[in-house]
Amino acid sequence: MTAASIGMEPARGGALAGRLRDPAILLIPAAAFLAFFYVLPLIDLTRISVSGPTWSAFFERVFAVPLYWDSLLRTMQISVTVACLCLLFGYPTALLIHRTRGIAQLLIATAVVLPYFIAILIRTYAWMVLLGRNGPVNKLLVGLGILSEPAQLLFSRGTVFLGMTAVLLPLMVLTIYSSVARLDQSLTRAALASGAGPIAVFWRVLLPLTLPGIGAGFLLVFVAALGFFITPTLLGGPGDQMFAMHISQQADSVTSEGFLQALGVVLLVITLVVVGVAGHFLGFEFIWGGGKLANKASAKTVSRAGGADGRGRTLATLLADAIGWPLLRLFGRLPAGFGTWTVWLMGGLVIAVLILPLVVVMVISFSSASYLTFPPPGISLRWYEKFFSDSNWMAAFWNSLQVAALSACIAVALGTSAAMGIVRSSIRGKSAIMLLVVSPVIVPPVVLGLSLYSLFLRFDLTGTVAGLAAAHAIGGLPIVVVILSAALQAVDPKLEQAAGVHGASPLTVFRTVTLPAIVPGLAAASFFAFLHSFDELVLSLFLSSAQLKTLPLMLWADINYQLNPVLAVVSTLEVLLVVGGIALARPVLARSRAGV
Repeated sequence: MTAASIGMEPARGGALAGRLRDPAILLIPAAAFLAFFYVLPLIDLTRISVSGPTWSAFFERVFAVPLYWDSLLRTMQISVTVACLCLLFGYPTALLIHRTRGIAQLLIATAVVLPYFIAILIRTYAWMVLLGRNGPVNKLLVGLGILSEPAQLLFSRGTVFLGMTAVLLPLMVLTIYSSVARLDQSLTRAALASGAGPIAVFWRVLLPLTLPGIGAGFLLVFVAALGFFITPTLLGGPGDQMFAMHISQQADSVTSEGFLQALGVVLLVITLVVVGVAGHFLGFEFIWGGGKLANKASAKTVSRAGGADGRGRTLATLLADAIGWPLLRLFGRLPAGFGTWTVWLMGGLVIAVLILPLVVVMVISFSSASYLTFPPPGISLRWYEKFFSDSNWMAAFWNSLQVAALSACIAVALGTSAAMGIVRSSIRGKSAIMLLVVSPVIVPPVVLGLSLYSLFLRFDLTGTVAGLAAAHAIGGLPIVVVILSAALQAVDPKLEQAAGVHGASPLTVFRTVTLPAIVPGLAAASFFAFLHSFDELVLSLFLSSAQLKTLPLMLWADINYQLNPVLAVVSTLEVLLVVGGIALARPVLARSRAGV
């Protein structure tokens, strides 16, 4: 061995140690997990879909059979309509939250946020109760003389629109509000000081600045609606079948292999194309709520406002010039307080639509009647006693707790590591990495469940707690990464560097400096990852078994075959769980903000 080679050994060792200290290495566990449980199953799904006599045989059948083609068009139509309805009612609600202050703002925001974290199945069940023959809506219409007897208000296209809009409204409101909250208020004040009326300020200043949030909210709602099948199944009729419903209905058919996967690939491709086109124009940050969009919009709008030669005009200002002035002349004749009253009325309607169904269900859970009726003829705890004494319900409850706890642990461990790797490393392509990590939130759950089914059969994971927890963690991981990435960005890296300079190992730096600073975010991430798994139904339908029934599966079975107040008890406990979790998180998050 030469002296030169001896001298090279320490250099190689130092380079290896340097690579091991690079935070980018922390991305490996999450990348390996997603590769095995997420990417490979989707690739396998695509492989099976092209395994027919010709690669396009199954796809030709999808588009040739009127049943599936009509269902696909219907899905697109319903999704667009729901997104428009959410935008129509969500924008005034976001403005209402922004314009109120103090306890009023807190109550309105809570009324929007709370339903967002309640399971879709429970919110849909609440509408079934509300619109049922013995429900309060029918009784109100009969009492007012509008109907002579209770009518069938369920199982129509209108109830599908109502249910899906109510379920997705919080997503639209929160997305638009994040854009409104970042506005520079001096711009609107300057416009008002220059003599512009409230309508003109809205049309020429507020609307252009919030267009990115509007676009992001519309696309998120549209993409989420594409994969819906719980709400249309329970509230719709035979003519309201959406595309995802065909996948779930044929999942148990052995003869559907290949064609079933083609159905999933078609839905997946449509979703990815929509997201890809949107990402090209808006930036993919809209998926995880990045602030880049609003900054771009603000810069362009301010440039337009300050540019006398009209260069750099945005789409918003072009639209304002094309159709804005006739509208301004029309609305300019309205009273000055028209806009304020519109915001309050529409915002109040949204809050009522979001909260009243949950309140009705909670009241019914204390009913003494043996069937669903509102108002209840008497108050009783009989249904709570039935729930806690029923071995099947309690077994499902404990199964859900085990699966959710394990899933949250997996998501938090992998998500914390990934967030550190994204935020603290200097690796290139962070946006692409973040897009991969959060992409499970845009993949229709029915497609993800179908793709995982083959993998779980191959490795004998079907009907196991570990397998179900890992599947749920695919959706919990993006939640953890987004929350902890924001928490890590609030931690001054110089504190970590100072600890490292004084000889602390990376693990010691994380344990003594980083971890205490991100504990509030870690607690919030853990709770929401747990809640995501606890509420998960679609993946459980594909991957569970008769021996491993979770609470959502029990709910799903009972809602489809019998409606009784026990379901209201489960719904009430779910609401209390969410309320308790948010209430416990508030002081922790408040201390975090105070310490920053």
